[in-house]
Parts: sequence; structure tokens; C-alpha cells
Amino acid sequence: MPKGFIDNFSFQSKEYSSSRPTYPEALFEFLNKVTPQRNLAWDCATGNGQAAIGLSKYFKKVIATDASKNQIQYAFWRGNIEYKVFQAENAQLDNDSADIVTVAQALHWFDFDKFYSNVKRVGKKDGIIAVWSYDMHKINTKIDKITERLDLDGEILGRYWDKEAKFVKEKYKTIRFPFKEISVPVFRTTLNWNLHQLWDYMKTWSSVKKYSSENNHDPLEIVKSEIKSLWGNELDKKKITWNINMRAGIIK
Repeated sequence: MPKGFIDNFSFQSKEYSSSRPTYPEALFEFLNKVTPQRNLAWDCATGNGQAAIGLSKYFKKVIATDASKNQIQYAFWRGNIEYKVFQAENAQLDNDSADIVTVAQALHWFDFDKFYSNVKRVGKKDGIIAVWSYDMHKINTKIDKITERLDLDGEILGRYWDKEAKFVKEKYKTIRFPFKEISVPVFRTTLNWNLHQLWDYMKTWSSVKKYSSENNHDPLEIVKSEIKSLWGNELDKKKITWNINMRAGIIK
């Protein structure tokens, strides 16, 4: 694994691929609209390729990269997506080659200065950079109150989240962003999941892994009975929503 790379997800790459929320089509329609040319998109820290799939509908070619070979092993494949393994801070891509650079739910792990230097080298003049993350999911008032105990400031998992998670909590507003910013719409991901699907998603959290490792106990079990009693039939589907916080700017 590359030096300095924080790898919280390779251990469960298959689960991550099947259990993480997707992104709304409107997000990719927006990126298509604001990008002057659509020949090449670089989707950085692609993970299982969820953002790359969305981009592939609008861009002639997508180069999707990740520092984790295991993540890419379970990525979603399309004819115009090429997957590569390298760190965001050491991009093995040509100068002035990418029309857009995207980072979905991963910028907070990067060395910002080194990554931005690569963006300015690889990105075309007047190209676009777009980075985004999503908030804690919302279901309804009663269930959300229980979920708060698992959040960054929560009593159960609060100290088990990595320090970088604060940038997500702060909606990426506190991350230095040395590009000419453009206005972005509000995006949300909404999915209909049963309780098993929700549980599979929460099990992919790095904080759950860390808690389980240190305490030899699954922290989700602490709230499982409460959530189950509010849910009803475990196979019943409920609307689950994530607010997406995006920053976008013009390169160079």
C-alpha cells in the first residue's frame, strides 16, 4: 500500500461496493453542463466506481483511480471506464489531459496541497474540479435521534471516527479550495432500503470497524433493538436521504 495512504476500506471492499449509497443523476447532469469539454474525466479515489459510472454517461472516457487495488477489484465496469491504481497525490496522468476532476466522499483523506498540485497539472485550463461528501443519513425524527449516538459527536462512536471525519461533518466548507468556485445546486440521494440494507451500509463505517476491533463487540448492537422496534417489519422499506455537500471550481 502506498506510503501515507489511510486505508479504512480495503478490508471490506466487496461489502463497500454493494452497500454504499449511489449519487443522483441530477448531480452528473450538472457536471456535464458546467464542463466546457467532455473528452476525459478523472474520478479520483473512485472506490468501487459509483461516481465513475455516473460520469461515464456524459464523458467520452473516464479514468477512475484509487490507491487500493482491492477497491478496484470490486468496481463497476463500463466500456469507457479505465481503472488505475495510484494515490491522488501522485497522479500518473498526462499534463492538461482531464476536462474534469471529481472526488466523491474522499477528499478529506488527502494531503490537500499535494492533491491540488496534481489537479492543476492534470486538469485542462478552464476545466472543472468537483468534490463532494454526504451527511449522516436521515429517516425520521425518532430513528434519527438514535442514529445521532453513532455520529461524530455521539456517545457511542464519537471518539472512534478518524479526525478527518470532521471535514465531512463541516460539509467540506473548512477545507482549503484554491479554485474559482462556481455555484452548485443542492443535491440529495434518496433510496428505499429495508433494515438489513441499512445495517449493511452502517457496517462499512470505519468507526464501526475500529470500535469492534478495540472492544470485541459490534457497536451497532447497542442500538439495534431500539431501531428495530421503530422500524417494524425488517423487510419493509423506508425512505433514506443523504444531503450531498459539493464544492466545484474552475481549474487554473
